[in-house]
Amino acid sequence: MPSTPKPNDNSSSPTLLLFLICMGSLLTPFSMAAVNVAIPSIAASLNADAVLIALLPTAFLLSNVSMMLPAAKLADNLGRKRIYATGLAVNATGAVGSFLSPSIEWILFFRFIQGAGSAMVMGTSMALITSVYKAGNRGLALGLNTACIYIGLTVAPAIGGYITDNYGWKMVLFIPAPLACFLILALLTCIKTDWKRSTHSPFDWYGAITFALWAFSLVMGISGLPKLGNIVWLLFSFATLGLFLWHQSRTSEPLIKLKLFKQSRTFSMSLGTAMLMYASNYPIGFLLSLYLQYIKGIEAFQAGQIMLTQALGMALLAPFSGKLSDYVEPRILSTIGCLIVASGFMFLSQMDIDTSTKSISTSLFCIGIGFGLFSSPNTNAILSTVDVNDNGVASATINLARVSGNLVGISLVNLLVQLMIGGQQINTDNYPQLLATLNWALSISCCFVIIASILSASRGRTILKPHPKTSEQTS
Repeated sequence: MPSTPKPNDNSSSPTLLLFLICMGSLLTPFSMAAVNVAIPSIAASLNADAVLIALLPTAFLLSNVSMMLPAAKLADNLGRKRIYATGLAVNATGAVGSFLSPSIEWILFFRFIQGAGSAMVMGTSMALITSVYKAGNRGLALGLNTACIYIGLTVAPAIGGYITDNYGWKMVLFIPAPLACFLILALLTCIKTDWKRSTHSPFDWYGAITFALWAFSLVMGISGLPKLGNIVWLLFSFATLGLFLWHQSRTSEPLIKLKLFKQSRTFSMSLGTAMLMYASNYPIGFLLSLYLQYIKGIEAFQAGQIMLTQALGMALLAPFSGKLSDYVEPRILSTIGCLIVASGFMFLSQMDIDTSTKSISTSLFCIGIGFGLFSSPNTNAILSTVDVNDNGVASATINLARVSGNLVGISLVNLLVQLMIGGQQINTDNYPQLLATLNWALSISCCFVIIASILSASRGRTILKPHPKTSEQTS
């Protein structure tokens, strides 16, 4: 059977494909994070309370988590480029719908749609990279892609803040649409090759529905604790997760191959590390946007510039750490990165009303450096433990760990907002409660990172070696 195209395959330019994937990887987290800095303006314009505005990132992430595995499976069967382009189209549709929405409820609906499209993009991006770059020389490609993900997450507040101050918050919701359309056009006209399995495998609808029920019930359960109804939702989420894992262990074509977790300690512990790190990081953008604009009283663009320092640290390290992980054991690089991130969170968790923006920027830069050193080597370690035929599932599992971590992190923030502020609009009267929410959330994030550091250090040695021939084909 034909093997996966090498980087010098003339059927499609690997460099051009990598560039387009990186742009998509920048766009999709931008769709998540740019809205964070516009939230105070959205809340004021639509009279939305604290609970509803906290659902803006949650709605996006909920569909993102639910669609990640199904999208990867469909990509393996139908073509990774095809699903990638379809995801961009769905993302653009959600952006236009959000722009035209007359209420916060409609915005939440279209953000849910947009999250599904982003899942299709992120669920196939790394699988596309590993289709054309072999182990041993794909570290730089993965590093660049990872850098774009985090640059998108952290540059978004600065761009979103500028657009909010100068053109209004509706334009922040719209801006991903034309960029997605450009990428679709470039993919369809410049990349003639697609990558998929040589044999079609059945789609696990039962597993997909069960997993989506787990994600929904988890959010419903955590966000309203300790109410009895929410406890029931949380127990239901545990039950559906158990049912999903049981089904995956018995079906012949699972969405997640549980044998990968059993066969490799490095695979399972690296994914656990990733989930904890992403759970710690995602709430930063949402919480600091509120802190800087409400408590510190600064404009949206200035708040975005402060949060930009995390992107700078990430951009400096991620590409080089990815390449370095082809030669230095990823466990060492990732663990050092975790410890650097922990030091940044330790300071941020102690913030008060008098904390200077310079100190905040320094801590964010430290966190960016740490994530830059952690992310690419950790991804390279995971992908190097699986057979190339499992690239689609493994790549989706990595992204699933990321967005599941994000979902857990923001769900805990929703819980803290519900407990400390409740269904009120944020104003000067509840600034102390907002600050307490920030401190508690960042302290929890710091604990997540410390546990991640322990897991990373104890995962075992990773041996990077080229993959054998694959059963994938181009079409």
